[in-house]
Order: sequence, then C-alpha cells, then structure tokens
Amino acid sequence: MTSPSHPVRRSELATPASNEHMFAKAAASNADLVFLDLEDAVAPAQREQARGKAVHALNDYDWGDTVRAVRMNGIDTRWAYGDIVEVLTGARENLDVVIVPKVTAARDVWWVDTLLTQVEDTLGMTKRIRLEVLIEDVAGVAHAEDIATSSPRLDALIFGAGDLSVSQGARVDTNFRPRDEYPGDFWHYARMKVLTAARIGGLLAIDAPYPDFKDAAGYEREARRAAALGFSGKWAIHPSQIEIANDVYSPTEDEISRAKRNLEAYREAEAQGLGATSVDGQLVDAAHVKLALAVLEQAQRVRR
Repeated sequence: MTSPSHPVRRSELATPASNEHMFAKAAASNADLVFLDLEDAVAPAQREQARGKAVHALNDYDWGDTVRAVRMNGIDTRWAYGDIVEVLTGARENLDVVIVPKVTAARDVWWVDTLLTQVEDTLGMTKRIRLEVLIEDVAGVAHAEDIATSSPRLDALIFGAGDLSVSQGARVDTNFRPRDEYPGDFWHYARMKVLTAARIGGLLAIDAPYPDFKDAAGYEREARRAAALGFSGKWAIHPSQIEIANDVYSPTEDEISRAKRNLEAYREAEAQGLGATSVDGQLVDAAHVKLALAVLEQAQRVRR
C-alpha cells in the first residue's frame, strides 16, 4: 500500500456550472477543492452552454490555493468529449482536476486519460490534468481495484451513494438512508470497497454527499463515521458543510500531541535496543509508529 501524497481533499464543494451567481462564493470558500458541475446539477438543455461558464469561472476568479475542478458528463453521453475539449482548451492551466462520474471499469478512465493527453499535447501544455473518479454503480464497486490502478493521473476515488442506490435497487430516502430498519451502516460494504481500492492505488478516498444540507449534525455524524474508516474527505453540496468537513478530516491537537509522544518514546526505546515501549500505560510498537507518522504527515499537509 502506498500513502497518498496528493493535495489535501478534506472538503470538495459542488457548484453548478450553469449558475454564475455561485462562482464568487465558491472561489472565496475554504474548500480544499471546488468542482464546477457539468453533469447532474445542470439541465440537459444547458450542458453545452455551461462549459463556457465554467471556463469563465476558472479563468476570471481568484481561487487562491483551492483545487479547481470540473465534473464532466459520463463517457456514455454525447457531452463527454466536448466537456473535455472545450473546457480544457478554454481554461488550460487554470484547470487542475477532471472528475469522471459513473465509472464502471478501468477502460472508462483510460478513455478520459487518452483524450486529455491528446488535448494537452495539441495545446502544448506541460501541466497534466489530474483525475478523480466516482464509484457510483454496482459495476464500479465490483471493479474498484482495477479502476484505482488504471491511470497515473488519479488522485482519488469518490464514493457516490445516489446513483449507486438506483444501480443496486436500494430502497432509500432522499438522503440515501434505508427506508426500513437496517442493522449498522447501510453503505458499509460499498464504502469499504472504495476505501480499500483507493489505498491499493495509493489514492485518497472521498465520502459521498449528504443531501440534507440543513442537517449539520447529520452531516458531521456521517463524516466522522467515514473518517473513522479511513476516508480522506467528504463532498459538500452547500458551503455550510465545508468547515465541518475540514474539521472532521483534520487531526486534532490531542491526536498530534499523542503521535509526537508515541514517536519520541519509541525512538528512545529503540536507542536502548527495545522493540516496544509504553506511553500512559499503553503499548507503543512499530505499528503505533506508523500510525503516528501518518497523523503527523496529515497534520503537516493540512497546515501548508
């Protein structure tokens, strides 16, 4: 397993590419990544027109350190190639990431990777656009490991519960929660498939959106459950969710302090020829050292 070395993606804010009134607020937000959505958030009749608006947003607003992305339409639609060609030609280096929806197999990622390479080479670009892909179909869940290792452009796998609900015939409400009583996390299997595949590929794992944006407590609860599993961040469909995600997916001061103490104690023990020690009555061995280093690396990346 490779540790993700990509930029921090605690929060990924969705912004409809057709709604110019939202661009300034999105650019000024504290989200780690903002994506201009050319897919589900845009009416089919407006999707081609939305490309130009996305280019305008990418070129004409100050995004600071925010990662700038677009979500293209699925490769099985008539808009897919135009999304890549028109947006990349217009925005060039002002675009960082393309999010690919409804990925079902490695060949889907290959198609986007190849088209990006052709457009980049035609434009004479030296920058290479990064990719994130949505796992939101039963075939995508089944092929997650192959997808995660399909392209060197990949930064993250994103778990999408909405379309997956339809794909698997799940009986859920509009917040993608089961309508009937269910023991445990309804989406645990799919989440773990996405997370495991992401880690195999050395990628970040991003958790699903939470549609009820007025339910801040519910969003935080879902974010903490995913973070406990090892997810790196979560989608935000409303700016009010950004700070919650940034907080949940950042190491706490207590976690950082504990990591430093464990690491220092282990190094002292190692210098004495010991393979383990204890801190506050708890064992600290090589596995705890790896965990401490991961926490400290995460903290360093968050604070850059």
